[in-house]
Amino acid sequence: MDTTQELINDIRTSIIRWYPFKNDADIIYIGKEDAIFSFLKEKCGKHARSIMLSEIDGKLVSKKNEHKKAEYIVSIAYPEQLAKPELFFEWAYKHLESDGRLIVGMNNRLGIRYFCGDRDIYTSQVLDGIDDYYRAYRSPDDKFLGRSFDKSQIKKLISSSGFDHNKFYSVYSDLDNAAFIFADSYKPNEELYNRIIPTYNSPEALFLEEERLYSSMLDNDLFHTMANAFLIECSLDGTHTDALQITSSLDRGHSEAMITVIHDNDTVTKQAAFIEGEEGLKKLDTNIKKLKSRGVPVVEGKLKDGIYTMPLIKAETGAKYLQRIFWKDRELFLQRLDEFKNEIYKSSDLFEGKYEFPVPENESEADRLKRQKKRKEPWEEEKISLLKEGFVDMIPLNTFFVDGKFVFFDQEFCLANYPVKAILWRVLVSIYEGTPREERVISRHDLFLRYGLDNSDTNRMHFIQRVVDVWLTGLRKEKDLFDYHKKIRKDNEIIHANRQRMNYSVDEYQKLFIDTFDRADSRKLILFGSGIFARKFLALYGSDYDIYAVIDNNKDRWGQKVYPDGFEETEGIEIMPPSVLENFRPGEYKVLICIKNFNSVMKQLDDMGISEYSVFDPTKAYPVKRHPLSVESVENYNNSTVAKGIKKYHVGYIAGVFDLYHIGHLNMFRRAKEMCDYLIVGVLSDEGVLHQKRTEPFVPFAERIEMVKSCRYVDEAVEIPYMYARTDDAFKMHHFDVQFSGSDYVNDPGFNQYKKYLESHGATMEFFPYTQSTSSTRLKELIEKKLI
Repeated sequence: MDTTQELINDIRTSIIRWYPFKNDADIIYIGKEDAIFSFLKEKCGKHARSIMLSEIDGKLVSKKNEHKKAEYIVSIAYPEQLAKPELFFEWAYKHLESDGRLIVGMNNRLGIRYFCGDRDIYTSQVLDGIDDYYRAYRSPDDKFLGRSFDKSQIKKLISSSGFDHNKFYSVYSDLDNAAFIFADSYKPNEELYNRIIPTYNSPEALFLEEERLYSSMLDNDLFHTMANAFLIECSLDGTHTDALQITSSLDRGHSEAMITVIHDNDTVTKQAAFIEGEEGLKKLDTNIKKLKSRGVPVVEGKLKDGIYTMPLIKAETGAKYLQRIFWKDRELFLQRLDEFKNEIYKSSDLFEGKYEFPVPENESEADRLKRQKKRKEPWEEEKISLLKEGFVDMIPLNTFFVDGKFVFFDQEFCLANYPVKAILWRVLVSIYEGTPREERVISRHDLFLRYGLDNSDTNRMHFIQRVVDVWLTGLRKEKDLFDYHKKIRKDNEIIHANRQRMNYSVDEYQKLFIDTFDRADSRKLILFGSGIFARKFLALYGSDYDIYAVIDNNKDRWGQKVYPDGFEETEGIEIMPPSVLENFRPGEYKVLICIKNFNSVMKQLDDMGISEYSVFDPTKAYPVKRHPLSVESVENYNNSTVAKGIKKYHVGYIAGVFDLYHIGHLNMFRRAKEMCDYLIVGVLSDEGVLHQKRTEPFVPFAERIEMVKSCRYVDEAVEIPYMYARTDDAFKMHHFDVQFSGSDYVNDPGFNQYKKYLESHGATMEFFPYTQSTSSTRLKELIEKKLI
């Protein structure tokens, strides 16, 4: 099994792992002995040398006094860290054999990532590269760490040293994550927004989604100029590799990682990145032959000596074709989509049966027992349409549209007894990934319903999504790479917030998005919107504020009621027309806009002469009202070690079911209270227990929360909204300093992620050992065995 660090190291070698180095070649690697050097060492053995060069008196000097010439000189991001990078190219020119190659990777100061808000890789400031470091390194105290160059500048650096034959490749996403590499003479003929996953130096600074710009960049001949990085192959004899596009999937681990190369002789080769992956090529060859025998059009290839070779199809992909006709001819689009569905149904025999989720790899005994005890939901017990052989990658992205039909390629994966609707779900989701405007032509709900996927049936849709996610997250090693991806990938919520901030003055932004609850408890609070955002507000903050009314522009909703998410049994609030605002005087009320696309509502309120409004953002952590301490709690506080400044935390939080209340729960509350001033205990509702644990509690919620409230160590007991039961949701509601949890979660990846979330927001998580002799699970087992 690949470790996380091994996966990251493999990913970093994607920039050169594809390159056809000669075996046992003499290679000089300029840089530290990192993952790339390890790969070169593995490839060329004793002939691979790592060298560090120093700038001394206007020259580059090797500590190893290197004079021997090499067949290859490789360096990634090294020249740009020199005060005089031209010295590197002059040194390389002198130390390269006449038929050798210089392969160098360099960051682009005009990379699209920087126009989306990313900070410079060397100065950690926005826009420094774009203005060619005009403001950087101006002070004598500024330490030079490096700088990026644009393509024109790099060409001048290279040509001035004597290299006349250079081939540029555009790198996406960056030098450390080079999943896609394109020769600058080649223009990809596919939609890239759902292929390339961008990576960044500082995701927290972004205000624009890079992948949405690729099509425009290609249309305006900016794709290569604005690549995030370049790989340059320099030669003395005028020859270069024949590669036009290189695609790597090194994040999949040794058994699944592949490298696909489009060559300038109109062929495409696919090769396993590691020897363990050669079995995958055999499966690909077998799968293509199976599909062809069943009448599915395919791109045929030949497997020879560990390389699968296919012809280059010069046609647009099925994804691009469907996107194009979506806007031009609705009926033709639906006809083509029906044809695509028919190809999926032709790929294998269908039968009715129950789908069994695959057992996780290297599952622990404890996890196995926990999985077996979980009660399955009703829809998981139903018989559904299963493909005996599910080719899970039969999606438009992996097809060409040729002579009026879809032709499939890259069908490496085949899963036994797989739900046909899971494949259809991926096909339909891809339709709406291009732009939200597709909803104007055909609503997502209507299209899904056409193919037997009812969006309103959230439980079954969740089941289908889970089927897809289990396979995809496993293939892409998403759990292993979670922390790594979190550091380098975008967060849509952050992008949304940063972009909002740019539209307003400081005072306007403060009023609209920061002081959201200002005067909300002293005026009539009116929610504008009755959808998801309003329901979430009611679930998280409805107990803190009196909601006077809910208004909505949708006439069909007037007179209906809106309920908090997870609390449908409550009375609900009637939805009214916005005209009710005319009944109030200024200063008497405040409007809270609970709609994602709030701009139109803001304009509507402005036109009505209403200025007292703010915008509710469900992703933010707002300050909440702290309920006053009881008299007993105040007395306990005054007599406690807190009053003497000894307790560790101010507000603590514990979440749980607290079924069959026992000494273990009491011990946890006592220990938690010993460490904090104010202890909040969240109790999961019956519906929440059923949703999360897939089992019903023995004791009803009303009784469980009353028992928790009665404990003298507990200052406040609250119901956990089952739709928002995660740690980050709880933190947004209660702003605690610490969450206490049982020690059996210490090594749980999910809890460790939440611990990191809390620490990034100034809080933390403490783990207590459970009382070993007693637990709710053990008590239930004894009850079921009729031993108590």
